Amino acid sequence: MGEQISVFNNVELVINILREVTRNSNYEGRLYLVGGLLRDRLLKLPVPNDLDLVMEGDAVELALYLHNAGCSTHYPVLYPRFGTAMVHIRTSPNDEDGFPVELVSARAESYDADSRKPFVREGSLRDDAYRRDFTINTMMQNLHTWEILDITGLAHEDLLSGTIRTPLEPKVTFFDDPLRMLRAVRFAAKLGFQIEAATWDAIVAETERLRPPAIAYERIREELVKIIKLPGPQIRIGMELLRKSKLIEQFLPEMLPMVGCTQGSWHLYDVWTHTLVAMENLPKNASLELRLGLLWHDVGKPPTRSEDERGIHFYGHPTGGANLARLMMNRLKFSNEEIRDVTMLVEKHMRLGEYKSNWADPPVKRLIRDAGSYLDDLFELARCDIAASNIEEGMIADLPGLRARIDSLNAVSNIVQIESPLDGREIMELLEVDPGVYLKEAKEFLTNEVIEGRIAEGDKIAACAALIDWWKNRKGTR
Repeated sequence: MGEQISVFNNVELVINILREVTRNSNYEGRLYLVGGLLRDRLLKLPVPNDLDLVMEGDAVELALYLHNAGCSTHYPVLYPRFGTAMVHIRTSPNDEDGFPVELVSARAESYDADSRKPFVREGSLRDDAYRRDFTINTMMQNLHTWEILDITGLAHEDLLSGTIRTPLEPKVTFFDDPLRMLRAVRFAAKLGFQIEAATWDAIVAETERLRPPAIAYERIREELVKIIKLPGPQIRIGMELLRKSKLIEQFLPEMLPMVGCTQGSWHLYDVWTHTLVAMENLPKNASLELRLGLLWHDVGKPPTRSEDERGIHFYGHPTGGANLARLMMNRLKFSNEEIRDVTMLVEKHMRLGEYKSNWADPPVKRLIRDAGSYLDDLFELARCDIAASNIEEGMIADLPGLRARIDSLNAVSNIVQIESPLDGREIMELLEVDPGVYLKEAKEFLTNEVIEGRIAEGDKIAACAALIDWWKNRKGTR
């Protein structure tokens, strides 16, 4: 709440700064707030943390004017070809980052079939309104007079009725920028709006336009991430719209077999619906990696599904799912770190669910070490997974009990950091071996002895004795 108040105050402060610094100048009465701020204000939603200003004239010159007036934190970023600029308005004397404001010259655009680079010409406010994605984003407000412009005549009506509609004929809007089809889905999911029939029909008809070279996978990823970062119930709406429109086929076809893939008696839903119900249970502060890990935790089930007299099985689906997640994330150009974290969550998502309260300490310690830094996310993933399942009461993993045991064990010793009492040099000297497989096996043996409680942490004498006995037996099997 405090952060939202701060953003609101900054927005109002920046608007006042822009109004005052352009008062009695050639820009007075010519600048218009446009886009997300007006939309979200009317819907009584949290205001965005940036601003958009449109004008008839040269926005690049306006950016330089604001910089010369001393209200920007640094030299503006200029895009003369498109008539746009980005300035960062200083909100306090110590503000080094500034509040981002995009300045746009009113313009009209046209596109070639296989290019996302528009032909831009100077235009009117009307031209600029009709080149935008949806009517709900076309409302404008004069920065100085507060006059509201609803140039399409539909912005206010569609905001109040909850309608996603394109300003132009839908196929034209989506031809200009196919990514707008994903934006339609995102706005519908985020705002709880309905996509107008003609707009929806155009999305369904134009889905293949979403593929490269018309749209880069990086841009698709950005829109997908915005959907996945929504609250759980809104994610479900967004994913269902992606499926029904067939947009998802264009960039994540590996997810389609999840639809209709039936499961055993421990499940109420097919794999697809189970996943979406699980997503509804995500905590609000869930990381992107956790969200994607949960989205794809069962993507490996369809290709591993088998059925016999004992029921339905998905042998190896965590590993298969991790491989599919890696394939999809590479395609969408996620970072190596994100790919590593998400695939690890998918691969290990069953580990906590396997826990039984009668486990001795060593298996719990191994689980802790196996989960490593992913432990907290795995707990959340398991909780969401269970919430979307139909597991019998006595068969549900006792996650609170497991958490208590882990906390108790870690209070005595940092389980993740348990290691062999002997280092590599000491092992090589004792066994008279060179670096290699034997050294690795010896270290793993000693680490496991500590985990099992047969050797105390740091007890080199006991470690030497145990290692000599192990080595004698090891040599005897060679």
